Amino acid sequence: MNKLIVGNLKMNILSQTERERYLNSLQKELVGKKINNCEIILCPPFVHLEGFRKAKIKKIILGAQNMFWETKGSFTGEVSPTMLKDFGCEYVILGHSERRRYFCERDEEINLKIISALKNNLKPILCVGESKQEKEDNQTLSVISQQVKSALEKVSRTKAENLVIAYEPIWSVGTDEVPKENEIMEARVLIFKILIGLFGVKYAEKVKIIYGGSVSAFTVKQVCLDLGMDGVLVGRESLTPYEFIKIIKIISEK
Repeated sequence: MNKLIVGNLKMNILSQTERERYLNSLQKELVGKKINNCEIILCPPFVHLEGFRKAKIKKIILGAQNMFWETKGSFTGEVSPTMLKDFGCEYVILGHSERRRYFCERDEEINLKIISALKNNLKPILCVGESKQEKEDNQTLSVISQQVKSALEKVSRTKAENLVIAYEPIWSVGTDEVPKENEIMEARVLIFKILIGLFGVKYAEKVKIIYGGSVSAFTVKQVCLDLGMDGVLVGRESLTPYEFIKIIKIISEK
């Protein structure tokens, strides 16, 4: 099973000029690099999807940072799964902590998005994780359990192979703090148990479980490789092609 390396560029790359600079730098960093057993997914802002698609950088798969659950209609400001597919997206990040926090996304809405993404042949990357307060209150596992079960309600087990679940503790995002190895493993085991309950062992084994939260070249071995995770969700470091490719090389050469 190939490792997934997902770059979430968030609300960055503020101009076409900046985009071209980023893409040129990324292409240069990839020259001569042998990347094995990995899928590299980049998720730029919606306005840059066309530019990233036209760049046609080998080894890069296109993803989106969010979507609405309807395919078309009077939903001002939203982007549909049909639009994302037309722009070449194969993946879409859903339920990110920043969407939950700043845009008050509820588990029920995330569930609708997951179902719609799968129906429209997009692979959802479901983000789950606890806040610092929830961690201090020993609620980590209950929070993860609630988020996973709610998001995957009514999802067919035959769609399981297209699911990705990213354990991304909120308190770790952008802080340079990462969980202890046993904490990540506890989250992984819990998620897998929930998947078994929902889909059965055969289908649960097809779901990729990755880690996100202050992923860097310095932490990737600890938070991914040593634990047998199926990949990583990279935020800040994906904005610098040199650092992003370092992470990719470390995983690829394992």
